[in-house]
Amino acid sequence: MVYDEEASTHWRIILTQIPAEPSRHRVAVWRELRKIGALSIGQGTWAVPNVPAFSTGIDRARALVKRAGGEIIFLHASGATTEDGSRFEAMFTAAREDDWTEFLSDCAKYKAELDKEIRIRKFTLAELEEEDQSLDRLRRWHRDLKARDVFGANNSERATEELQECGQRFEDYSERVIAALHDPESIDNNHHA
Repeated sequence: MVYDEEASTHWRIILTQIPAEPSRHRVAVWRELRKIGALSIGQGTWAVPNVPAFSTGIDRARALVKRAGGEIIFLHASGATTEDGSRFEAMFTAAREDDWTEFLSDCAKYKAELDKEIRIRKFTLAELEEEDQSLDRLRRWHRDLKARDVFGANNSERATEELQECGQRFEDYSERVIAALHDPESIDNNHHA
């Protein structure tokens, strides 16, 4: 979901102050803000585009800060100049590019895992279930990344294509598992890793 240029210059700035101890509260807030794709711009200071996709995560962060006995303040901001707004947008998009790069790496690992299972002929229902869960995790992650990639990072389209390829590779592996279950003699169980 890509927003128009005018909307892209409006930001929510999140200022948090959380007691140092216990540290689990700071970590929980940090994790929640990272999870939604908030951009850290200083200690206890975060920014997200002012669009509905971030509302639920912001509400969760607010609850975590309050539960920790801390303070949280929200401000609305935009760049003082068009150049400032563009630079901030570029910082946010660079963070999304990093997310997509990590996602692409996990897609490659997933495909390599499927290739290995095919190579060693590990065609079991347990392995099929494990690979299905891994693909579901990739799909959820992709959905979450798409939701917070409001400016359309370059790797977004490639990531979608890679996820589709992972799905196709899983379907191929699934067919091999089902075929092997119907013809157990075709599996050499001595080659399991």
